[in-house]
Amino acid sequence: MRTTVVLPTYNEAENIAPMAEALLGLGVSGLSILVVDDASPDGTGDIADRLAAEHPGQVAVLHRAGPRGLGRAYIAGFQRALADGAEVIVQMDCDFSHNPADVPRLLAHIADYDLVMGSRYVPGGGTAEDWGIERKLLSAWANLYARTILGLRIRDVTGGFRAWRRETLEGMDLSRVRSQGYIFQVEMAYICERMGYRILEVPIRFEERREGRSKMSLRVQIEAALRVWQVRWRYRNLKTGRR
Repeated sequence: MRTTVVLPTYNEAENIAPMAEALLGLGVSGLSILVVDDASPDGTGDIADRLAAEHPGQVAVLHRAGPRGLGRAYIAGFQRALADGAEVIVQMDCDFSHNPADVPRLLAHIADYDLVMGSRYVPGGGTAEDWGIERKLLSAWANLYARTILGLRIRDVTGGFRAWRRETLEGMDLSRVRSQGYIFQVEMAYICERMGYRILEVPIRFEERREGRSKMSLRVQIEAALRVWQVRWRYRNLKTGRR
């Protein structure tokens, strides 16, 4: 099974090499890595190029020079992985907030589901112990808010640790996706559930990033909350089976 892990990066120079080594060390047959770098000024792209030279056929790099954004980076990465023949595409953060050791747990179910999600909000899932109570409450509220507005059964709609079947992404039509920030995760989950795809949530523990600074801010969180309504309006007529 050809599996591509898509890693969007912006200023992840301290994390990209350890993450790549951890993923390649899993021993998953057919696994490769696609680093999608948004012109990081800290040299992340140069490190990724070095890793690609050291691991030909296992690590590739997509340098994006256009407008930045998590959504744009993921769409570009998904399209590249599909063009390269990936059968399964895994999306995850590069900062170790998603544990690379959990990748095989997601892949273990992908034969029976169209999307397998790493979830903080199903039994057995959770967040890092060193998260403060305010941060935990804000994260849980944002997730519940999006689920309620959109009427979703998925428990962790804001999480970004997911394994997609090739046919799922092709059927969803990536050209329709418009979100660029963290609301991208919500939009993708909403489209997938509205179209009737089979979804499984696997419990994971979301950790604190290992190195560097988080890109999440209060402004980003407020913007994402407002854009949930845009997602609801945009796909108000989307029905099961329109693939």
